[in-house]
Amino acid sequence: MSVAKLPSAGFSITVRVSLTADAGAIGRLTTAVGEAGAIVKALDVVSSDHKRVVVDLTCDTSDSAHAERVTDALASLPGITVRKVSDRTFLLHLGGKIEVTPKVSLRNRDELSMAYTPGVARVCSAIAENPDDARRLTIKRNTVAVVTDGSAVLGLGNLGPEAALPVMEGKAALFKKFAGVDAWPVCLDTQDTDEIVEIVAALAPVYGGINLEDIAAPRCFEIEARLRDRLNIPVFHDDQHGTAIVVLAALTNALGVVGKNFGDIRVTVSGAGAAGTAIMNLLLKRGIGDVIACDRPGALYRGMPGLSSAWKDLVERTNRENFSGTLAEAVAGSDVFIGVSAPNLLTGNDIARMATDPIVFALANPDPEIDPREAAEHAAIVATGRSDQPNQINNVLAFPGVFRGMLDAQATGWSDDAALAAADAIAGVVGADKANASFIVPSVFDPHVAPAVAQAVKNVLRPEPVNGDNGNGEAS
Repeated sequence: MSVAKLPSAGFSITVRVSLTADAGAIGRLTTAVGEAGAIVKALDVVSSDHKRVVVDLTCDTSDSAHAERVTDALASLPGITVRKVSDRTFLLHLGGKIEVTPKVSLRNRDELSMAYTPGVARVCSAIAENPDDARRLTIKRNTVAVVTDGSAVLGLGNLGPEAALPVMEGKAALFKKFAGVDAWPVCLDTQDTDEIVEIVAALAPVYGGINLEDIAAPRCFEIEARLRDRLNIPVFHDDQHGTAIVVLAALTNALGVVGKNFGDIRVTVSGAGAAGTAIMNLLLKRGIGDVIACDRPGALYRGMPGLSSAWKDLVERTNRENFSGTLAEAVAGSDVFIGVSAPNLLTGNDIARMATDPIVFALANPDPEIDPREAAEHAAIVATGRSDQPNQINNVLAFPGVFRGMLDAQATGWSDDAALAAADAIAGVVGADKANASFIVPSVFDPHVAPAVAQAVKNVLRPEPVNGDNGNGEAS
């Protein structure tokens, strides 16, 4: 059973209509919207005279087909003419979502001479003598490349670089909004692993960090590993590590609510791709009791035919009893289910066969592995990737603060210890005293999240300053 689609801002429309200027006209308009299943968000009068009124009616719908039905319902009302329908999401994207703005004013010849020629030559010479000065004297200090090949865009698949650009723009906007990090989309027109590595390595001097995004598994593993070996700046695949950090943070608080410990529990993970593998690796680093990885063939076990190299490595460190069977069979008796795979794989009966006080993280988006309402009939705690359900597992809780911390630390790499610290910081914003079944992760708009994550990451990747170092790579 799939989750019913509810009206949301993602499918918000503004309908410009002309209607008769009688006392009940507006009421008939809004009633029609409600009867069509949409939600009125605003109504603005554009113009009017003694016979007609023109209004802009803004409402949330559940999808494009629903928006058309709402528009048709309005058009069918007596005395009403639909003049124009605007999709507010497309309007928001017109011309893109980010821009470049100078940090310095160029009001006179003196400022121009310092910012550009001839003064800039002195700065160029200084960096040529000491390349590390680029972190102090250029945008490298605060700039991240958001790199994709468009091969795994959201849940939409291999759409290519142009279609991936709106997502990368949005990511860049989130970096700036939540952590003050300047980020720029780099959408590559190649899906060749060697070419991607060479291109990113060649453009890396501009950036203080590389955020890999929406690159399909298993190539994403090799690309990340090779870039980390070559570059002296952090390389972070958010679909892997950002997801893993937030899942671990949520699970930390969830286990506290039900009174269980990491070392005593068994977790079943559905989806052994980029996100699932990173989640399992981080859980193992935290000391989880046992993990069973499942994918399309079922539970992954040692000796299983057709295992990829990544899966072979995974099964050597998971599934202690070498269980083989279906996902539903693996879930039975497990304390935790984590899904990063596909919709509608489990039923309420499957959750009922889990251990006492089971925890369900059904994170496939937009339709999770099990309807969260059905899961909640048997689970103690349910989390999803959806914004219309409690306990949304959202990477924006992690990546802005993670990169803020890495940039502030002038880090040259990333580590599991930094990931664990970031997860603890997110969990700590909620706190054991406030956590409950409906509140195991903070809101993405909580202003305490990014600073807490940034400080935790910085503490791991750059220890407290010693011997007169002020923590910014400069003498105090």
